[in-house]
Amino acid sequence: MIQLIQPNKARLLPGLFKERADINRAYLMELETESLLQNFYLEAAVRIDRNLEDMHLGWESPACQLRGHFLGHWMSAVAMLSAQNNDIELKAKLDIVIDELERCQKLNGGEWIGSIPEKYFEKLADDEYIWSPQYTMHKTLLGLYHSALYAENRKAAEIMSRAADWYMRWTEKMQTVNPHAVYSGEEGGMLEVWAGMYRLTGEEKYLTLVERYSHPSIFKKLENGEDALSDCHANASIPWAHGAAAMYEVTGDEKWLGLVKAFWKCAVEDRESFCTGGQNSGEYWIAPKRLGAFIGERTQEFCTVYNMVRLADYLFLFTGEKRYADYIEKNLYNGFLAQQNKFTGMPAYFLPLKAGSRKKWGSRKHDFWCCHGTMVQAHTIYPSLCWYEDGERVIVSQYINSRYDRSENVTITQNIDMKYYGSGALFDENDNSRMSRWYLKIGVRVKTPEEFTLSLRIPDWLSGEPVISVDGEEIKLVDGSGYCDIRRVWSDNTVSVYFPVKLSTDALPDFPELTAFLEGPVVLAGLRGGDCGITPKQGCAPESALVNVTEHTYSTFPWQQSTYRTVGQPENFSFVPLYDITDEEYTVYFTVK
Repeated sequence: MIQLIQPNKARLLPGLFKERADINRAYLMELETESLLQNFYLEAAVRIDRNLEDMHLGWESPACQLRGHFLGHWMSAVAMLSAQNNDIELKAKLDIVIDELERCQKLNGGEWIGSIPEKYFEKLADDEYIWSPQYTMHKTLLGLYHSALYAENRKAAEIMSRAADWYMRWTEKMQTVNPHAVYSGEEGGMLEVWAGMYRLTGEEKYLTLVERYSHPSIFKKLENGEDALSDCHANASIPWAHGAAAMYEVTGDEKWLGLVKAFWKCAVEDRESFCTGGQNSGEYWIAPKRLGAFIGERTQEFCTVYNMVRLADYLFLFTGEKRYADYIEKNLYNGFLAQQNKFTGMPAYFLPLKAGSRKKWGSRKHDFWCCHGTMVQAHTIYPSLCWYEDGERVIVSQYINSRYDRSENVTITQNIDMKYYGSGALFDENDNSRMSRWYLKIGVRVKTPEEFTLSLRIPDWLSGEPVISVDGEEIKLVDGSGYCDIRRVWSDNTVSVYFPVKLSTDALPDFPELTAFLEGPVVLAGLRGGDCGITPKQGCAPESALVNVTEHTYSTFPWQQSTYRTVGQPENFSFVPLYDITDEEYTVYFTVK
């Protein structure tokens, strides 16, 4: 089985993804501790002196039944960053938050650690409607678990242990009062968090809670080969697959891996996706062959993008199959980046795909949708998606500027191989400067020579054979595994990589005349307020209708990337990466005539 690397072994280097991660980090630090804790204080009857303009509102408003969910996401994100970067500033803030949660737990009687009242769970027992109390509690519990796991905060584990005692009694009572209550209130994430705590502590009560949360109806449907997802709430279902994956890690029982694979088949292989990778509308899974009918303002909820990437990561670890890494790549560009405001870091709950769309951005303190929480977590996991270990094999899975400190002896870096000119540099008219993001330079630096295999993922979108060399000596691919495995004794070597790319199209299955344009994994958006139609000159060849536009820039890339303009159309216009769209009106799917 492929192994996750320790968070402190990898970090981002300057580039597009680090820019987005830095914006996210600044936002995590900006939020005031008392506002993050406001609903926990209110539940514990702690007096807070806050003006309304200083409070967190929207889904964090004291009047909202999901209040308090965001703090759990915040803790998970901060715990990861404190482990990755030894971020002592964020770690200090996290420690204060956990100290205050311990205080609230004591004031609540020693076990309850909710930002919502316990009586919400009584409503589940009475089959009365209440808005997802188990979802809200799960976020807090998962944040505490990650704080114990990544930030090594002992108090977080102790708070979790006392909270688990409350759940032991409640789930025991529900077995006679109302067994269905345990499987209501958007409870899907509970299985994963209890399994994680069992792995971390070995305490038997967590195994008991795992058993009590391990029999949802969705598992039976998946085992029977049924369509368990169409027209069902997407983000309520994906956490069950995470739970099954966590159980496979704990037990090694192939039953759990079978459930994870069955979920993936039902969610991904048995239905189509939009060009971006998303597969839902209005938070619900779209049935097969129906994508076009659901194009609108509420396509691709971000929570589902983040959680499906997490699921793909689990499956990549379990199987090593490249297709899961390819899936992740597409969703990083067209979900993680496309649904984050590149200036403010704020999220877009949905990614509109109808003609003439505009992204709707959340506010810094007055929305706090579910996607607000998953967004702050999403931009902390890039390093862990780039590098993996498999025995003596180091896998480069995502091509993002980053560094991997494999050991005291070996450090590996990857960067886009573009020439950056300093202010005092001389320009050479004969210089063939590389201008594509898919020219890569991987540097291996060792103190003493060491033998191991460097394994490079070969993306599925290539338009020709990759060009890979070590210190100028070309490497030939020897099999169809989807990886280029370079085994040698390394001693300060440079691996140069070029992945050839060209335009491609992606049509809707039920409206095949509606087509999106992509460059490699990057979806392009036309700067148009509607579908004006596009007529290629040569059949359906996209390059006969769109031509590349390149300018020298002073931003992330020294040369403009993935930017095109139409040619030969009644009125020509520009295409840019969907992830670069902020407030512009745009169209992704065009009628190709």
